[in-house]
Amino acid sequence: MQTYKIIFIGDIFGKPGRKVVERILPDLKEKHQPLFTIVNGENAASGKGITSAIADHLFSIGVDGITLGNHAFAKKEIYSYLDEGNYIIRPNNIPAMAPGKGFMDITKDGIKLYVINLCGRIFMNLYDDPFANIDSILSNTDSKHILLDFHGEATSEKVTMGWYLDGKVTAVLGTHTHVQTADERVLPKGTAYISDVGMTGPRDGVIGVDRFINIQRFKTGLPAAFEVASGDSQLSGVVIEVDKASGKALSIERILWSGEHSEI
Repeated sequence: MQTYKIIFIGDIFGKPGRKVVERILPDLKEKHQPLFTIVNGENAASGKGITSAIADHLFSIGVDGITLGNHAFAKKEIYSYLDEGNYIIRPNNIPAMAPGKGFMDITKDGIKLYVINLCGRIFMNLYDDPFANIDSILSNTDSKHILLDFHGEATSEKVTMGWYLDGKVTAVLGTHTHVQTADERVLPKGTAYISDVGMTGPRDGVIGVDRFINIQRFKTGLPAAFEVASGDSQLSGVVIEVDKASGKALSIERILWSGEHSEI
């Protein structure tokens, strides 16, 4: 059986997240030898949104594709970049007139990996039904190798999507909550699943944000502008092994790296 691997790195948060990817990605690639490296970059610019310069830098250090999420349009300068056909996608279940697209295919060594980005609807506004949306996308692709970044708040919605797509896609990877979950598994029909890949960025904050700002927000109930936390950083992700012939996942393993704890 011939196989290949995919590395997916979870929500890159601000400059600390970008720096740790730049530092650790070469080691990850040396160890796992992935064919494809995909990252979620929706928080890469100061914790909210992404810029074209940041996207170009991620590509220059070995990233093959970038997915986004509910902060996809936080930086207006990204609008035209999304329309230029780069390997970067925003959630597909929004009005079609929005900049960019919600899916892309990346071909390497004869394998066409189809990458899809969707947002959940529970506790998140303005998104269309992701289940109907994925049905429409899948009806128009002939690739056996399909990865979904499902960007959502509710674990129940993510788990449901995993079971719904079991056997239809290679992987359903949850993003957005920034806390890596320990439920990675290959579902019975060959779909790799995890509820949340986790965050890549400052580990001593509150999902990337300065913890003292958040403490005051919760104590007082008053709004406050968030700032990217300082201190040590972490990298969170998964590595998936895939059968080349069928596109079925054979395994999924969590990646967690920090200054004190390393599993890459």
